[in-house]
Amino acid sequence: MADVELVIIGGGVAGLSAGLYAAWHKLDAVLLERMGTGGQLINVDAVENFPGFPGGIKGYELGPKLAEQAMDLDLRIEYGEATSLRAEGRRYAVETDGETFRARTVIIAVGSTLAKLGVPGEEEFEGRGVSSCAVCDAEFFRDQPVVVAGGGDSALDESLYLAEIAASVTILVRDGAFDGAAVLAERVQAHPKISVQWQTAIKAIEGGETVASVRARGADGGERAIPCGGVFVYAGLTPNTSIFADLLPLDPAGHIPVDAWMRTARSGVFAAGDIRQHSARQLVTCAGDGATAAIGAARFLSGEER
Repeated sequence: MADVELVIIGGGVAGLSAGLYAAWHKLDAVLLERMGTGGQLINVDAVENFPGFPGGIKGYELGPKLAEQAMDLDLRIEYGEATSLRAEGRRYAVETDGETFRARTVIIAVGSTLAKLGVPGEEEFEGRGVSSCAVCDAEFFRDQPVVVAGGGDSALDESLYLAEIAASVTILVRDGAFDGAAVLAERVQAHPKISVQWQTAIKAIEGGETVASVRARGADGGERAIPCGGVFVYAGLTPNTSIFADLLPLDPAGHIPVDAWMRTARSGVFAAGDIRQHSARQLVTCAGDGATAAIGAARFLSGEER
């Protein structure tokens, strides 16, 4: 069991920003990350709206840069998945699959997982035509028609990436408008290989050995088959907060309520990034959350809160 001043759970933009500011304040901190630094950034082809990179940057480059900057200030990064968080007197114990860390303060920055559609065929064809990562899997569908489910930033961004590889991209949007950034929406609607079907939802994914089509329902209630070789699902995000439900209150969607300093209902526990309630769910706001949480933790440890 290792004792530290601060444990940061999660190595995405929020967690790495928290780690940078914790190191800047000379806190004895450890950051726990279950995959690789950057989190889901590793699957992002181009980040164009993060300050300081006017030409954009690859997601899989931004994560390591943030980690390098924090480690240059001696932030300790350990790889392992946090499996529980519990109170032990005035301290907290964070268990991983290999070690337990105890700290007076904790910053939760575990991020979210892409939600499922929950339709027949989705699980069956996972890895055989159903994907949520265009950067990972687009080449498997070169010169084939593909379908994208969703209307947010991820769906738009991934559709643009897919359109350079696939024969065509059909975006199915449940509502009558995109939820994503206007710049991405304009690019999508101007792209000759992308078409959009509004108020349309996938009801089933069908095929044999691999995906052959989706069955979609339109605004008129009628269903039709859309032939495709692949389906890319971007149906929103589910916060990875279930392991904290016994310690912290969660809103109905699973987000953690916080105040302006990212403080949760538990003294010494902070939450940052898209898992906190009312997050804008943008990389830059996640970075700000992480910095705020780390400064809050430093103030807490120095006794300023008292």
